[in-house]
Amino acid sequence: MGLVFSEIQLRNPSKSNLQPIKVNALADSGAVHLCIPEHIKIQLQLDEVDQKEVTLADGSRKLIGYVGSIEIKFKNRIGFSGALVMGDQVLLGAIPMEDMDLIIIPSNRKLDVNPNSPNIASSIVM
Repeated sequence: MGLVFSEIQLRNPSKSNLQPIKVNALADSGAVHLCIPEHIKIQLQLDEVDQKEVTLADGSRKLIGYVGSIEIKFKNRIGFSGALVMGDQVLLGAIPMEDMDLIIIPSNRKLDVNPNSPNIASSIVM
């Protein structure tokens, strides 16, 4: 399928005086969380609220800072999430994509709103 990048907006909802940041995020349905680099944490003045032990692709484990809450905007969708602070680019994983009812369209390597619910995010609650 290839890599899927899309522009999203990130904002610290507890700091209304700060401007949101537009970033080019890697959308990866195989990843779970929102991940942000350290410089985004600093720019949004996000506090570390916890640490999580993560398993990396090579099988190693590492303790990573967890920050939040972050407001995520994409087109007509808004979601809130915590984020792992790691890497050098923003990674949009399955949890925030599901929360905002976003899908990856493999044929054109594009992130988009779910065409079955274009006007408002839909979710299944059991």
